Amino acid sequence: MMHNMVKVLDKVIGFKTAQAHCDIPCKIYDPSTALLAALSCVRLMDLIKEIEDKETLTVADYAQIARLVGEKESASTEVKEAVRIIWGDYFKAPQFEQVPNAHDLTHSIMLQASKCKQGINREEGEKLVSLVNEFAEAFWLTKGVTTYRAPCPYPPMLDTVYPDLKG
Repeated sequence: MMHNMVKVLDKVIGFKTAQAHCDIPCKIYDPSTALLAALSCVRLMDLIKEIEDKETLTVADYAQIARLVGEKESASTEVKEAVRIIWGDYFKAPQFEQVPNAHDLTHSIMLQASKCKQGINREEGEKLVSLVNEFAEAFWLTKGVTTYRAPCPYPPMLDTVYPDLKG
């Protein structure tokens, strides 16, 4: 009954929706989400370029470009959200002591993700991947986990930071 009353009030008043990663805190953080989203930005830029390079475009090509751009912008936003959550919820004084440039690095990622939303320049996407890799290394450092770099096994096949969970 209470749920129905709140539902009716929501329709009349229009409560703001609250969203959070986990304010318990759950202690489950991983920069891989941001890395996958950054890699997706580059891959989507590549797919847009493939269509751009065609001699003639069809209506289906224009529709595909619209979908690709929407996904690229969504991936850029996902990078920002994932990094912001780790920076805001996980990083505390001890982590900031270990990674003194965390604020500047996070801000650089936010700006770079915005550049990726604004255009289709692959170099901007590669720079985003590079910054997120740096963030991933910093994150794993605070966990005492060593990392290594290897090309991701799918396009765009860029170097990606992975935690070395064997050691």
